[in-house]
Amino acid sequence: MHCCQYYMATGEGDPSFTVDVPQFTFGAGCLAESGAHAKGLGLKRVALFTDPRVARLPHIDTVRKSLTSAGVDCAVYDEVTVEPTDASLKAAAKFASADRFDGFVSVGGGSVMDTCKAANLYATYPADFLAYVNAPIGGGQPVPGPLKPHIACPTTSGTGSECTGIAIFDLLSMKAKTGLMSRRMIPTVALIDPLVTRTLPPTIVAASGFDAMSHALESLTARPHAARSRTGIASQRPMNQGANLWSDMGAREALRLIGQYLVRAVKDPADEEARANMMYAAMVAGMTFSNAGCHLPHGMSYAVSGLVREFRAPDYPPEEPMVPHGMSVMLNAPAVYRFTAPACPDRHLEGAQCLGADMRGAAPADAGEVLAKHLIKMMQATDFPGGLEYVGYSASDVDALTDGAYPQQRVIKNAPRDVSKDDLRGMFRNAMRYW
Repeated sequence: MHCCQYYMATGEGDPSFTVDVPQFTFGAGCLAESGAHAKGLGLKRVALFTDPRVARLPHIDTVRKSLTSAGVDCAVYDEVTVEPTDASLKAAAKFASADRFDGFVSVGGGSVMDTCKAANLYATYPADFLAYVNAPIGGGQPVPGPLKPHIACPTTSGTGSECTGIAIFDLLSMKAKTGLMSRRMIPTVALIDPLVTRTLPPTIVAASGFDAMSHALESLTARPHAARSRTGIASQRPMNQGANLWSDMGAREALRLIGQYLVRAVKDPADEEARANMMYAAMVAGMTFSNAGCHLPHGMSYAVSGLVREFRAPDYPPEEPMVPHGMSVMLNAPAVYRFTAPACPDRHLEGAQCLGADMRGAAPADAGEVLAKHLIKMMQATDFPGGLEYVGYSASDVDALTDGAYPQQRVIKNAPRDVSKDDLRGMFRNAMRYW
């Protein structure tokens, strides 16, 4: 199918799409530029967000010294929870509201950057916590105006949070993930320094890398923007608007890099070429899904993370049971693409090809299987869990997982096929064990 044919609007479809990207700097050592950026933004006192683990790494000292040298005062908040909850976001917002900060800096993984976005929002425009949370779980109210400047400095290679207006968290009362979303939450500046990945252990590289891969692959296979009803008001066009020509470009490049470098980056911490390219791919994939949106692997992942009982992933904080976000996404992916492939087989085959799959003899009817088998091959090559059973779930959990995932209609409706509750049950059953 010629690319533009995928976007031919019919009836009430929206023929246009909007692209939002932040200013970013990519390159070894660019964390040391944080003070110059803060000064350039006119900041005098900032809240520096991180988590307890990253707080002990040299990256924080690099940023603090840079801020101090630029004459920017900072107060450190190092109590960010990995895989944030509504409770941890409220605590962060309380910290952000207690002082007269004129900007924010985040140094850490997606949890840190997402927490900083939420703290900036609620400190700037106080409201009932659920007011801004995505509908139908929350009120879905728009952010009233501009937020304070935010300099985002990722230390993992996967979430892409430095380039998105999205903040994901666990809503404890539902035992499921949901989020906040607004173009106004996109960080002002992103500083992507591949040197930080030297300290990342293998499981984190794999989980965050598969998250980046999922961002790109879900964007490529998402429902096209032209299939979404137009609002008639440009400002109301959603940020996650469906696949579009710009997001296709980013998805292809991110998948090409991830297919080439993910396994290498997991296997060899000293492979600086692989880890730097994964850092870049994660950034590109972040901008891609921020403008196109994810779909079923992410929608299903929120229940997988929220209903975890005893599983503790290697290399992650051991205090609480947790299925890391990238892991919960990837465990659903092969089952999902076997389901969605009939809707746009050419795009599933293209995704597989970008990732380096063996395409000999592949026909449109084979698209779901070709892609799923290659994803499984990558999971095996990175010592990843082989399905939901490996993280503590069984067939008896399918209904609970389905009930937890089904409210995530914001992402589920971005899938290229309509999805019923029975469809979700089938995908969860098929995701239990791949080998």
